[in-house]
Formats: sequence, C-alpha cells, structure tokens
Amino acid sequence: MSADSKSNSMIYRHLGRSGLQVSLFSLGSWVTFHNQVDASGVREMMAMAWDAGVNFFDNAEVYANGESELLMGKALKELAWNRLDFVISSKFFWGLKPVGGKQSRTNSQNTLNRKYLMQAIDGSLQRLKLDYLDLIFCHRADPHTPVEETVWAMHNIIEQGKALYWGTSEWSADEIRAAWEVAERHHLHKPVMEQPQYHLFHRQRVEKEYARLYKDIGLGLTTWSPLASGLLTGKYIEGIPDGSRGAMQNMSFLQEELLDQQKNHAVAQLQEIAHSLDCSVAQLALAWVAHNPRVSTVILGASRPEQLQENLAALDVLKKLNPETVDKIEGLTAKFAD
Repeated sequence: MSADSKSNSMIYRHLGRSGLQVSLFSLGSWVTFHNQVDASGVREMMAMAWDAGVNFFDNAEVYANGESELLMGKALKELAWNRLDFVISSKFFWGLKPVGGKQSRTNSQNTLNRKYLMQAIDGSLQRLKLDYLDLIFCHRADPHTPVEETVWAMHNIIEQGKALYWGTSEWSADEIRAAWEVAERHHLHKPVMEQPQYHLFHRQRVEKEYARLYKDIGLGLTTWSPLASGLLTGKYIEGIPDGSRGAMQNMSFLQEELLDQQKNHAVAQLQEIAHSLDCSVAQLALAWVAHNPRVSTVILGASRPEQLQENLAALDVLKKLNPETVDKIEGLTAKFAD
C-alpha cells in the first residue's frame, strides 16, 4: 500500500505470532457480495476500505457459491493494487453446490480430504485471478478425515507457493491443538490463525476456550460477525426492517436471534453509552471487539458504502474506550453471552 493511500489512523496488528501485519478492520464478503452488492458496488467498497487503510479482504469458496470470489477477483484486477500491499483469504470445506440440478459428487463437499483441498485451492485462485492466496482456512473441522491428511495437504499447498499461511475457522481448541501438534511433529507449516465468531453476545470461545492457545502456539484471530448479524446495530429493536439481512429469505435462520427481546433491550441500553461517546451502537460494538488485543483483525460486512464508512469510523471510538466504559458495556451484555 502506497504511503499516500494508507490512512494515518488505521492500526495494524501481527497475525498471531507470524510476521504478517493486517489492518485492525478488514472487509469481508459473506452475505453481501453478489447477494446484496453487485460488481460496481464491490469495487467501490473495496476502494473505500483501501483508502481507509484496510489491507485484508476476506472471502470463501462457498460464499455465493463462488460468485463472491469472482466479484472480488474482478475488482482486484480493475483496482490494480501492488500485490505485496494487500492480503486475500479464502476458506475450504463445504465446496461448491452443483448447478443445473446435478447430484453432488463424492469428495467435492463437506470434506477436508487431500483430493478436495488440492483442487479447491486451484478453483479459488482462478476465480480471484491471483497467483497465490495469503491466507487459507479450513472452514470447519472434518471428523471423517484424519487430521494428519488435512495438515499435510495444507502444508503442501503452501510449499507449492499457492498460499502463504493456513489456519482454521470455528474449530475447537482441542482440534486446533491436534493439528498444530501434527505439524510440529513432522516439521510442517503450522496453523497460524483461527476465524471465530466474536461479539458481545458470543464470547466464551475467544475469551476462555482459546485462552491457552494464544501463548502456547501464538494463535491469531480474524474474527467475524462483530455486530451479531446486525443485532448490535439496534435496527432490530422494533422488528425486522425491509431490506435488512434479517429480511433475506436465505438468512431466515437468523430471525429468532435477531428478535430476542432481552438482547434487544441490552442493545437499547448500549445506545445510551454510545450517545455519551458520540457514536452509534454499532461503532461501539465494533470498537469493543477491536479492543481485545488477541484479535488480529475485525472482519466488517457492509451492503452499502455509507454503512462501511460508518463502521470504519469505529477506529476513532476505540481511542475513547477506557476500563470503566468497557466494564459498563460488558455489564449490560455478559449475562446474555454464550
């Protein structure tokens, strides 16, 4: 990233114990790219994030069944940034759904076996129009494939120059440690990062379950859903508004959580703290996630440029968080957190 395009206020943190630095706020594509944002919108928001100092853009093979990667790849080609200056990820496990009503094929979905992984990386590279990915994640754990097979495949992908670092997403602490120990025993590339859900109502895994992994193996975090799918914006206090994520047919599974009365009452109380800091409740919630030093980057999602701009401004709110304010925030939400 050139000096004139880097924001003076963006913070960069190392990805765990690695030497790679990622922007504290990053841009993700789940739900939004292709489903809510078209090619021109993707390019506009990636450019806006870049101008704010964002250098990490998160994706996954399964997002919009490959269309999200295609849109990001198109934007990257048009924006023509220096490849050394940006970080791109993808995630593998679920595979691509067959098109045209064709039956799913064995070894193409819900697996982390070697055959699938070695093909999945090539597909993502092709869609993203890149020679290599910076980060690749095992999107979920696979109880039906020996962890040794998965670790060796991820190691080989890196050795072939198709990726630089690998990690996991939503793995248990025991599963992460088992993979790390296989890599340690055989002198292979170790998992560097985990991508867990983390927000005010979902805290136990990051703050307790993974606690020993930060020191023991240097685990880094690229956290997702910092706003609890929009619950922490306050927009669902009076129901599900038209055009929101909760109103999308393919996101209907979120509705029960989004309409939780007790959590929405807590969000309403958070608005009072946000008002005292001259920010929105969404910015307050984002700043709270970023306040955790174990978090390498907070992945933002946005369906509109204005939304992204507002979320990125949470960086200024982070500077206002003192221990007393953090205690108040956590006091209002802790009893509803899992």
